[in-house]
Amino acid sequence: MLTSIIAFVIVIAVCVIVHEYGHYITAKILGVQVHEFAFGMGPVILQRRDKNNMLWSWRLFPVGGFCRLAGMNEENEGESVIAGKGFNEQPAWKRFLILLNGSAFNILLAVLLMALYLWGNGVLDMDSTRIGEIMSGFPSEQAGLQAGDEIVKINGSPVSRWREMSEKIRTESEKNPLLTLEVKRGGETLNLTVSVPNNEEYGRPMLGISPSYVRYGIFQALRNSAGYTYRMTAMMLRGLAELLMGYQEAEVTGPVGIASMSGQALRSGLWGFVTFIAVIALNLGILNLFPIPALDGGRILFVLLEMILRRRLPEKVENWIHTAGFVVLISLMVLVTFKDVYNIFMTH
Repeated sequence: MLTSIIAFVIVIAVCVIVHEYGHYITAKILGVQVHEFAFGMGPVILQRRDKNNMLWSWRLFPVGGFCRLAGMNEENEGESVIAGKGFNEQPAWKRFLILLNGSAFNILLAVLLMALYLWGNGVLDMDSTRIGEIMSGFPSEQAGLQAGDEIVKINGSPVSRWREMSEKIRTESEKNPLLTLEVKRGGETLNLTVSVPNNEEYGRPMLGISPSYVRYGIFQALRNSAGYTYRMTAMMLRGLAELLMGYQEAEVTGPVGIASMSGQALRSGLWGFVTFIAVIALNLGILNLFPIPALDGGRILFVLLEMILRRRLPEKVENWIHTAGFVVLISLMVLVTFKDVYNIFMTH
Protein backbone atom coordinates (compact mmCIF):
# COMPACT_ATOMS: atom_id res chain seq x y z
CA MET A 1 0.00 0.00 0.00
CA LEU A 2 2.80 2.44 0.93
CA THR A 3 4.57 1.74 -2.36
CA SER A 4 1.38 2.50 -4.28
CA ILE A 5 0.87 5.77 -2.40
CA ILE A 6 4.47 6.91 -2.97
CA ALA A 7 4.33 5.92 -6.66
CA PHE A 8 0.97 7.67 -7.13
CA VAL A 9 2.27 10.88 -5.54
CA ILE A 10 5.34 10.86 -7.82
CA VAL A 11 3.29 10.20 -10.97
CA ILE A 12 0.68 12.87 -10.24
CA ALA A 13 3.25 15.40 -9.04
CA VAL A 14 5.43 15.01 -12.14
CA CYS A 15 2.56 15.02 -14.67
CA VAL A 16 0.58 17.87 -13.10
CA ILE A 17 3.57 20.11 -12.32
CA VAL A 18 4.82 19.75 -15.91
CA HIS A 19 1.30 20.52 -17.19
CA GLU A 20 1.02 23.64 -15.02
CA TYR A 21 4.55 24.73 -15.93
CA GLY A 22 3.48 24.69 -19.58
CA HIS A 23 0.75 27.21 -18.73
CA TYR A 24 3.13 29.25 -16.57
CA ILE A 25 6.09 29.57 -18.92
CA THR A 26 3.86 30.41 -21.89
CA ALA A 27 2.08 33.09 -19.85
CA LYS A 28 5.41 34.59 -18.76
CA ILE A 29 6.77 34.63 -22.32
CA LEU A 30 3.59 36.31 -23.60
CA GLY A 31 3.62 38.95 -20.85
CA VAL A 32 0.66 37.67 -18.82
CA GLN A 33 0.70 38.22 -15.06
CA VAL A 34 0.95 35.13 -12.84
CA HIS A 35 -0.18 35.39 -9.22
CA GLU A 36 1.09 32.04 -7.96
CA PHE A 37 2.75 28.79 -8.90
CA ALA A 38 2.08 26.11 -6.28
CA PHE A 39 3.78 22.78 -5.70
CA GLY A 40 1.19 20.54 -4.06
CA MET A 41 -2.30 21.27 -2.80
CA GLY A 42 -3.89 22.30 0.49
CA PRO A 43 -2.51 24.59 3.22
CA VAL A 44 0.70 26.52 2.50
CA ILE A 45 3.76 25.30 4.40
CA LEU A 46 6.36 27.52 2.70
CA GLN A 47 6.17 30.46 0.31
CA ARG A 48 8.23 33.27 -1.15
CA ARG A 49 7.82 36.05 -3.68
CA ASP A 50 10.22 36.62 -6.55
CA LYS A 51 11.38 39.96 -7.93
CA ASN A 52 8.24 40.17 -10.08
CA ASN A 53 6.05 39.81 -6.96
CA MET A 54 4.91 36.35 -8.06
CA LEU A 55 4.25 33.89 -5.25
CA TRP A 56 5.97 30.49 -5.23
CA SER A 57 4.34 28.21 -2.68
CA TRP A 58 4.88 24.69 -1.33
CA ARG A 59 1.74 23.12 0.04
CA LEU A 60 1.01 20.33 2.49
CA PHE A 61 -0.29 17.60 0.16
CA PRO A 62 2.27 16.73 -2.57
CA VAL A 63 -0.29 15.78 -5.21
CA GLY A 64 0.22 17.97 -8.24
CA GLY A 65 0.03 21.74 -8.07
CA PHE A 66 -1.43 24.69 -9.93
CA CYS A 67 -0.64 27.91 -11.76
CA ARG A 68 -2.92 30.82 -10.86
CA LEU A 69 -3.05 33.42 -13.64
CA ALA A 70 -4.16 36.99 -13.07
CA GLY A 71 -7.48 38.04 -14.55
CA MET A 72 -9.28 34.70 -14.21
CA ASN A 73 -11.37 35.78 -11.21
CA GLU A 74 -9.11 33.85 -8.82
CA GLU A 75 -7.51 36.82 -7.07
CA ASN A 76 -6.86 36.49 -3.33
CA GLU A 77 -7.25 39.31 -0.86
CA GLY A 78 -4.69 42.02 -1.48
CA GLU A 79 -3.93 40.89 -5.04
CA SER A 80 -4.52 43.14 -8.02
CA VAL A 81 -4.34 42.69 -11.76
CA ILE A 82 -1.85 44.88 -13.62
CA ALA A 83 -3.72 46.69 -16.38
CA GLY A 84 -3.35 44.89 -19.69
CA LYS A 85 -1.66 41.84 -18.16
CA GLY A 86 -4.69 39.81 -17.07
CA PHE A 87 -5.43 36.55 -18.88
CA ASN A 88 -8.95 37.60 -19.92
CA GLU A 89 -7.61 40.87 -21.36
CA GLN A 90 -5.36 39.05 -23.83
CA PRO A 91 -6.10 38.55 -27.52
CA ALA A 92 -7.53 35.15 -28.44
CA TRP A 93 -4.28 33.79 -29.89
CA LYS A 94 -2.39 34.37 -26.64
CA ARG A 95 -5.11 32.72 -24.55
CA PHE A 96 -5.14 29.81 -27.01
CA LEU A 97 -1.39 29.21 -26.66
CA ILE A 98 -1.45 29.47 -22.86
CA LEU A 99 -4.30 26.95 -22.64
CA LEU A 100 -2.78 24.63 -25.25
CA ASN A 101 0.71 24.43 -23.80
CA GLY A 102 -0.29 22.64 -20.60
CA SER A 103 -1.17 19.59 -22.67
CA ALA A 104 1.71 20.24 -25.08
CA PHE A 105 4.18 20.00 -22.18
CA ASN A 106 2.59 16.71 -21.05
CA ILE A 107 3.02 15.28 -24.53
CA LEU A 108 6.60 16.58 -24.66
CA LEU A 109 7.25 14.91 -21.29
CA ALA A 110 5.96 11.61 -22.70
CA VAL A 111 8.28 11.92 -25.72
CA LEU A 112 11.31 12.70 -23.52
CA LEU A 113 10.60 9.86 -21.07
CA MET A 114 10.15 7.37 -23.92
CA ALA A 115 13.42 8.61 -25.43
CA LEU A 116 15.11 8.09 -22.05
CA TYR A 117 13.71 4.55 -21.98
CA LEU A 118 14.93 3.78 -25.53
CA TRP A 119 18.37 5.18 -24.70
CA GLY A 120 18.81 3.74 -21.20
CA ASN A 121 16.95 0.44 -21.34
CA GLY A 122 16.21 -0.30 -24.97
CA VAL A 123 13.41 -2.26 -26.61
CA LEU A 124 13.00 -5.59 -28.33
CA ASP A 125 14.63 -5.36 -31.76
CA MET A 126 11.85 -6.32 -34.16
CA ASP A 127 13.73 -4.91 -37.16
CA SER A 128 16.28 -7.74 -37.23
CA THR A 129 16.36 -11.51 -36.72
CA ARG A 130 19.04 -11.47 -34.02
CA ILE A 131 18.26 -13.85 -31.15
CA GLY A 132 18.22 -12.40 -27.66
CA GLU A 133 17.33 -15.45 -25.60
CA ILE A 134 17.03 -19.22 -26.06
CA MET A 135 14.06 -20.78 -24.24
CA SER A 136 15.00 -23.88 -22.26
CA GLY A 137 13.45 -27.17 -23.45
CA PHE A 138 12.46 -25.88 -26.89
CA PRO A 139 13.79 -26.95 -30.33
CA SER A 140 16.14 -23.92 -30.45
CA GLU A 141 18.14 -25.31 -27.52
CA GLN A 142 18.31 -28.77 -29.04
CA ALA A 143 19.49 -27.35 -32.39
CA GLY A 144 22.39 -25.50 -30.74
CA LEU A 145 21.20 -21.95 -31.45
CA GLN A 146 22.78 -19.27 -29.26
CA ALA A 147 21.95 -15.76 -28.10
CA GLY A 148 23.41 -13.33 -30.64
CA ASP A 149 22.83 -15.64 -33.61
CA GLU A 150 21.09 -14.05 -36.59
CA ILE A 151 18.76 -16.22 -38.69
CA VAL A 152 19.09 -15.09 -42.31
CA LYS A 153 17.33 -17.91 -44.21
CA ILE A 154 14.63 -20.49 -43.50
CA ASN A 155 14.47 -23.41 -45.95
CA GLY A 156 16.45 -21.23 -48.37
CA SER A 157 14.13 -18.19 -48.16
CA PRO A 158 15.76 -14.95 -46.88
CA VAL A 159 14.26 -13.27 -43.79
CA SER A 160 15.25 -9.87 -42.40
CA ARG A 161 12.67 -8.89 -39.75
CA TRP A 162 11.50 -10.71 -36.64
CA ARG A 163 7.80 -10.94 -37.51
CA GLU A 164 8.63 -12.05 -41.05
CA MET A 165 10.89 -14.76 -39.62
CA SER A 166 8.27 -15.90 -37.08
CA GLU A 167 5.60 -16.18 -39.76
CA LYS A 168 7.98 -18.10 -42.03
CA ILE A 169 8.83 -20.57 -39.22
CA ARG A 170 5.13 -21.14 -38.55
CA THR A 171 4.08 -21.66 -42.18
CA GLU A 172 7.07 -23.86 -43.09
CA SER A 173 6.70 -25.97 -39.91
CA GLU A 174 3.05 -26.63 -40.66
CA LYS A 175 4.11 -28.09 -44.03
CA ASN A 176 7.06 -30.05 -42.64
CA PRO A 177 8.38 -29.78 -39.04
CA LEU A 178 11.97 -30.27 -40.25
CA LEU A 179 13.50 -26.87 -41.05
CA THR A 180 16.88 -25.81 -42.40
CA LEU A 181 18.19 -22.57 -40.92
CA GLU A 182 21.03 -20.46 -42.25
CA VAL A 183 22.53 -18.66 -39.26
CA LYS A 184 25.19 -15.98 -38.92
CA ARG A 185 27.31 -16.34 -35.79
CA GLY A 186 30.12 -13.83 -35.51
CA GLY A 187 32.01 -13.99 -38.79
CA GLU A 188 30.83 -17.46 -39.85
CA THR A 189 27.71 -18.87 -41.46
CA LEU A 190 26.13 -22.07 -40.10
CA ASN A 191 23.50 -24.34 -41.57
CA LEU A 192 21.41 -26.01 -38.89
CA THR A 193 18.58 -28.52 -39.15
CA VAL A 194 15.87 -28.37 -36.50
CA SER A 195 12.51 -30.07 -35.97
CA VAL A 196 9.75 -27.61 -34.94
CA PRO A 197 6.60 -29.63 -34.23
CA ASN A 198 3.30 -28.11 -33.10
CA ASN A 199 3.49 -27.03 -29.44
CA GLU A 200 0.35 -28.15 -27.59
CA GLU A 201 0.68 -25.49 -24.89
CA TYR A 202 0.86 -22.60 -27.35
CA GLY A 203 -1.23 -24.17 -30.10
CA ARG A 204 1.34 -23.52 -32.84
CA PRO A 205 4.90 -24.48 -33.84
CA MET A 206 7.43 -22.86 -31.46
CA LEU A 207 11.16 -22.66 -32.13
CA GLY A 208 11.69 -21.11 -28.68
CA ILE A 209 13.59 -17.88 -29.25
CA SER A 210 13.00 -14.22 -28.32
CA PRO A 211 14.33 -11.02 -29.90
CA SER A 212 17.40 -9.19 -28.68
CA TYR A 213 17.27 -5.76 -27.07
CA VAL A 214 18.48 -2.72 -28.95
CA ARG A 215 19.50 0.56 -27.29
CA TYR A 216 19.52 3.75 -29.33
CA GLY A 217 21.77 6.78 -29.29
CA ILE A 218 20.14 9.88 -27.84
CA PHE A 219 19.16 11.49 -31.16
CA GLN A 220 17.80 8.26 -32.65
CA ALA A 221 15.99 7.62 -29.35
CA LEU A 222 14.28 11.02 -29.62
CA ARG A 223 13.27 10.35 -33.22
CA ASN A 224 11.93 6.88 -32.44
CA SER A 225 10.23 8.16 -29.30
CA ALA A 226 8.21 10.63 -31.35
CA GLY A 227 7.03 7.69 -33.50
CA TYR A 228 6.12 5.62 -30.44
CA THR A 229 4.20 8.55 -28.93
CA TYR A 230 2.33 9.13 -32.19
CA ARG A 231 1.32 5.46 -32.38
CA MET A 232 0.23 5.41 -28.71
CA THR A 233 -1.90 8.50 -29.33
CA ALA A 234 -3.50 6.90 -32.39
CA MET A 235 -4.27 3.76 -30.35
CA MET A 236 -5.84 5.86 -27.57
CA LEU A 237 -8.05 7.79 -29.98
CA ARG A 238 -9.03 4.66 -31.88
CA GLY A 239 -9.95 2.92 -28.62
CA LEU A 240 -12.03 5.91 -27.56
CA ALA A 241 -13.82 6.00 -30.92
CA GLU A 242 -14.63 2.29 -30.65
CA LEU A 243 -15.89 2.89 -27.12
CA LEU A 244 -18.17 5.72 -28.22
CA MET A 245 -19.51 3.61 -31.10
CA GLY A 246 -20.23 0.72 -28.73
CA TYR A 247 -17.66 -1.68 -30.20
CA GLN A 248 -16.11 -2.29 -26.78
CA GLU A 249 -17.07 -1.89 -23.13
CA ALA A 250 -15.74 0.97 -21.02
CA GLU A 251 -13.02 0.12 -18.50
CA VAL A 252 -12.53 3.35 -16.57
CA THR A 253 -10.28 3.72 -13.55
CA GLY A 254 -9.96 6.57 -11.07
CA PRO A 255 -7.30 7.77 -8.61
CA VAL A 256 -7.41 4.57 -6.56
CA GLY A 257 -6.96 2.41 -9.65
CA ILE A 258 -4.14 4.63 -10.93
CA ALA A 259 -2.46 4.42 -7.51
CA SER A 260 -2.62 0.62 -7.65
CA MET A 261 -1.15 0.57 -11.18
CA SER A 262 1.52 3.11 -10.14
CA GLY A 263 2.61 0.79 -7.32
CA GLN A 264 2.80 -2.18 -9.70
CA ALA A 265 4.86 -0.12 -12.16
CA LEU A 266 7.29 1.02 -9.44
CA ARG A 267 7.72 -2.53 -8.16
CA SER A 268 8.53 -3.69 -11.71
CA GLY A 269 11.64 -1.51 -11.69
CA LEU A 270 12.89 1.91 -12.75
CA TRP A 271 12.27 1.54 -16.47
CA GLY A 272 8.78 0.15 -16.02
CA PHE A 273 7.98 3.15 -13.83
CA VAL A 274 9.43 5.59 -16.38
CA THR A 275 7.25 4.20 -19.15
CA PHE A 276 4.19 4.28 -16.86
CA ILE A 277 4.73 7.99 -16.16
CA ALA A 278 5.12 8.56 -19.90
CA VAL A 279 1.79 6.83 -20.61
CA ILE A 280 -0.02 8.77 -17.85
CA ALA A 281 1.49 12.06 -19.07
CA LEU A 282 0.37 11.32 -22.62
CA ASN A 283 -3.12 10.38 -21.45
CA LEU A 284 -3.37 13.55 -19.37
CA GLY A 285 -2.15 15.68 -22.26
CA ILE A 286 -4.50 14.20 -24.86
CA LEU A 287 -7.62 13.87 -22.69
CA ASN A 288 -7.24 17.41 -21.36
CA LEU A 289 -7.59 18.67 -24.94
CA PHE A 290 -11.05 17.15 -25.31
CA PRO A 291 -13.69 19.90 -25.73
CA ILE A 292 -15.27 19.32 -22.32
CA PRO A 293 -16.21 22.28 -20.09
CA ALA A 294 -13.76 22.83 -17.20
CA LEU A 295 -10.92 21.13 -19.10
CA ASP A 296 -8.39 23.13 -21.12
CA GLY A 297 -9.99 21.68 -24.24
CA GLY A 298 -13.34 23.20 -23.31
CA ARG A 299 -11.75 26.62 -22.81
CA ILE A 300 -9.80 26.23 -26.06
CA LEU A 301 -13.08 25.51 -27.87
CA PHE A 302 -14.55 28.82 -26.68
CA VAL A 303 -11.40 30.66 -27.78
CA LEU A 304 -11.50 29.04 -31.23
CA LEU A 305 -15.18 29.96 -31.63
CA GLU A 306 -14.29 33.51 -30.66
CA MET A 307 -11.54 33.58 -33.30
CA ILE A 308 -13.92 32.24 -35.96
CA LEU A 309 -17.04 34.24 -35.08
CA ARG A 310 -15.19 37.40 -34.01
CA ARG A 311 -17.42 37.50 -30.97
CA ARG A 312 -16.74 36.54 -27.37
CA LEU A 313 -19.20 34.74 -25.13
CA PRO A 314 -20.01 36.77 -22.00
CA GLU A 315 -17.49 35.91 -19.28
CA LYS A 316 -20.19 35.08 -16.72
CA VAL A 317 -21.86 32.60 -19.10
CA GLU A 318 -18.56 30.91 -19.92
CA ASN A 319 -17.65 30.65 -16.22
CA TRP A 320 -21.06 29.13 -15.46
CA ILE A 321 -20.58 26.50 -18.19
CA HIS A 322 -17.10 25.59 -16.90
CA THR A 323 -18.36 25.43 -13.31
CA ALA A 324 -21.16 23.06 -14.34
CA GLY A 325 -18.65 20.94 -16.26
CA PHE A 326 -16.35 20.84 -13.24
CA VAL A 327 -19.20 19.61 -11.01
CA VAL A 328 -20.00 16.85 -13.52
CA LEU A 329 -16.34 15.80 -13.78
CA ILE A 330 -15.91 15.70 -9.99
CA SER A 331 -19.10 13.64 -9.69
CA LEU A 332 -17.82 11.16 -12.27
CA MET A 333 -14.47 10.95 -10.47
CA VAL A 334 -16.23 10.18 -7.19
CA LEU A 335 -18.29 7.43 -8.86
CA VAL A 336 -15.23 5.91 -10.53
CA THR A 337 -13.26 6.07 -7.27
CA PHE A 338 -16.13 4.33 -5.45
CA LYS A 339 -16.06 1.62 -8.13
CA ASP A 340 -12.28 1.20 -7.70
CA VAL A 341 -12.59 0.86 -3.92
CA TYR A 342 -15.50 -1.56 -4.29
CA ASN A 343 -13.50 -3.72 -6.70
CA ILE A 344 -10.51 -3.78 -4.33
CA PHE A 345 -12.62 -4.99 -1.40
CA MET A 346 -14.55 -7.48 -3.54
CA THR A 347 -11.39 -9.06 -5.00
CA HIS A 348 -9.35 -9.26 -1.78
